[in-house]
Amino acid sequence: MTLLWKRNNRTCGEIVELIPLAQSTISKHLLELKKANLVNIENIGKKTIYSVEVENIQMLKKYLSSYLSTMEIPEKSKSTVSATRHKLIGRKNHLKQHNYEFPDRRVKVAL
Repeated sequence: MTLLWKRNNRTCGEIVELIPLAQSTISKHLLELKKANLVNIENIGKKTIYSVEVENIQMLKKYLSSYLSTMEIPEKSKSTVSATRHKLIGRKNHLKQHNYEFPDRRVKVAL
């Protein structure tokens, strides 16, 4: 999207040359942008030219700015901090720290 914004009217091939992704991947993304009315598609001969729908992008930008300004961003929850600490300590040490014990699951068979 940034490539189209900087220089409007690009073909999929031009975008593929600038981005290290497969042509099919870029085509799918461009099609999704078209479905969202964020990109125009114009066929000129065998070439398909993609361009930005400037008005729709500006409207989306206004909406997102308005929406994000009303959101409160919560602080990290204790569970997130605990999970991060768990990763740092390591599972085995973490279990020892809390005195977890697991029963022996092997069944002994008497003959």
